[in-house]
Amino acid sequence: MTPILFLSGAGLRTWIWDDVRAALEVETRVAGRPGADAGLDEYADAALRTAEGWASFRVVAHSIGGVVASALVARAPERVSGVVAVCASVPEVGSSFIGALPVPQRYVMGLVTRVLGTRPPDSAIRKGLAARLEPELASRIVADFAPESKALYRDRVPERRFPASSTYILTERDSEYPAALQERYAARLGGDVVRLATGHLPMLEDPARLTEVIGRQ
Repeated sequence: MTPILFLSGAGLRTWIWDDVRAALEVETRVAGRPGADAGLDEYADAALRTAEGWASFRVVAHSIGGVVASALVARAPERVSGVVAVCASVPEVGSSFIGALPVPQRYVMGLVTRVLGTRPPDSAIRKGLAARLEPELASRIVADFAPESKALYRDRVPERRFPASSTYILTERDSEYPAALQERYAARLGGDVVRLATGHLPMLEDPARLTEVIGRQ
């Protein structure tokens, strides 16, 4: 069976995928991250190094991981057999994560990352990203959240063609990415759309349902 490479959202540790990975009957790995000043190309290279030894693999990309998936598909189209985008950002070719946001969020995010960096305040993580989690789990997300390279937010995605066997998982109760924005991203990915009644972290909020969707792709 085709192995799966997981691409995590911004700031999130590999453990967020533990329940999903444990329930899948295929080999899985979570992509490594490059250094603090790395660009999008270096993120894609780190992902490919994680997939070393696999002739082909599927990609499960969460949130900003969709940007890395774009670069990964462009670099190794013959190896990526399918993409499952989990409430993931899918910019147009030549645009970036920030550029793919609607106005005014685009300008706010650009200013915030330029001035304050890529780690939100603890209160913002707790009220946004981790809002639907149990308090103990939310606290772990806050404590473990690690800043990413600013370039990941700003670098433009290259020309790419996603595999026909791709699926977008739209999270209907997501305070980070509204459904209308995710629908735009899903249209750029192509393929099927599956809706989950969760917030932005379905791998923690409803891992069984997310595993079911990933497993049948």
